[in-house]
Amino acid sequence: MERRSLALLAVALAILQVASARSWLRQFTTDGTVRMGSDASGQQVVMLNLDRSSGAAGLNSKKQYLYGEFSFEMKLIRGNSAGTVSCFYLSSGTDDWRDEIDMEFMGNSSGQPVVLNTNVWANGDGKKEHQFDLWFDPTADYHTYTIIWNPTNILFKVDNVFIRSFKRFADLPYPSSKPMTLHATLWDGSYWATEKGKIPIDWKNAPFVVSYRSFYANACVSGGACHAGRDGWMRKQLNRAEWGTVKWAERNYMRYNYCQDGWRFPQGLSAECSRS
Repeated sequence: MERRSLALLAVALAILQVASARSWLRQFTTDGTVRMGSDASGQQVVMLNLDRSSGAAGLNSKKQYLYGEFSFEMKLIRGNSAGTVSCFYLSSGTDDWRDEIDMEFMGNSSGQPVVLNTNVWANGDGKKEHQFDLWFDPTADYHTYTIIWNPTNILFKVDNVFIRSFKRFADLPYPSSKPMTLHATLWDGSYWATEKGKIPIDWKNAPFVVSYRSFYANACVSGGACHAGRDGWMRKQLNRAEWGTVKWAERNYMRYNYCQDGWRFPQGLSAECSRS
């Protein structure tokens, strides 16, 4: 009887895990090859698959948001992922005046650091990249990647470590009025992703797979209400200790800062670069 009870409990837990993954996946439409599976602990995950024939894969939220806190747990592509781009981002569309907030993981040659590209677009004004070498192996296990977007600033966080704050200034463009769709995508970025496009995808390594689990959104839905508990992120600004982690990441792991690229911007750096 005890063994039977344990067996029934195991089945019930498995069903619950599948339902959990499906429950958050129901908030998205899908593109390309998207599969469900389980990780080593039995937790259900959603996997985006990329090969030469299938093309890009992605998740697109059915709702649009105007401010919120969003996160995914992700495990990136193992081995030689050069040329691939795995993303978690918000976007108002594809027009020249779009708003967008990006966390993009640029594929690498085996043994090289994985680069996280963060970027902000407002009214089509972008090119505000901060890039970081990740200080751990993001292919070995799941890590949590978070975007907090509120009327004051946009914050980027890896696990419990804040790595960037993009501040709002009254006289400069900032994503504040255009509802955005949340996307998670995997695509061929050979022209750009790895060493500025020098190393393209090697399709012999396909299929490339990036795994997502534990989607979280506490956000204001366009045309609807804000979720309960929004005060935690709606007014969020970094405290002294959190600014310390940003400086730590910049000092030890920053690969690129648009505010230091005078060659790219010969007419002058963006105005926010000279402000605290």
